[in-house]
Amino acid sequence: MLTVTKLDKTFSTDAGDVHAVRDVSFEASEGQMLAIIGPSGSGKSTLLSLLGLLDAPDSGSIEIGDAELGDLSSKGRTEYRAKRVGFIFQGFNLIPNLNAKENVLLALEYADWPKHERDARADEMLRMVGLDGAKAQRRPSRLSGGEQQRVAIARAFAAQPPLILADEPTGSLDRATGLKIVELLRQAASQQRATVLVVTHDERVASQADRRLGIEDGVLTELK
Repeated sequence: MLTVTKLDKTFSTDAGDVHAVRDVSFEASEGQMLAIIGPSGSGKSTLLSLLGLLDAPDSGSIEIGDAELGDLSSKGRTEYRAKRVGFIFQGFNLIPNLNAKENVLLALEYADWPKHERDARADEMLRMVGLDGAKAQRRPSRLSGGEQQRVAIARAFAAQPPLILADEPTGSLDRATGLKIVELLRQAASQQRATVLVVTHDERVASQADRRLGIEDGVLTELK
């Protein structure tokens, strides 16, 4: 269970303060996929950065299970990002000089996954996203955009983190490929009981989620 309570974040700029996240509270269950929808600058990516501990809130709390993330030390925050959260980005963010399998293996290494299990786990994840065989040995430059995003999904889920954060994961893909990526996210969430939050501006993607949350001017609301 992910529990967010009264989360708040303000940035100071030359033009004045920007209230990126305002008093945000919500809960999300294991195995559930949530879509967060909003225009550019609405606070979507800031919220994901806070949940992933890439940035710190000014106030409020984030809990996963019985762990309060605000209580973590610097080392604890690093371990959280490596072991308890998986990131999926619009730009894929794969290591260009590593092949698909090596990108997944690297995530398992960072998460201290047992060494003797890493190879089989990477193979399992790549099979899940349809990239076993020869494609698992290809570097990102020899994979299509959709295939690269499949590798990113395999990497994010590899260490079985309880939380997956996807920031516009279909934004650079064509519609058909994007919907396939969303289906893979739903499948992975169901199989691994992870909570998946997908930031998107695409209503077609959002319609595939279990719940939809809207955000505008930093204010989060539940959508029907």
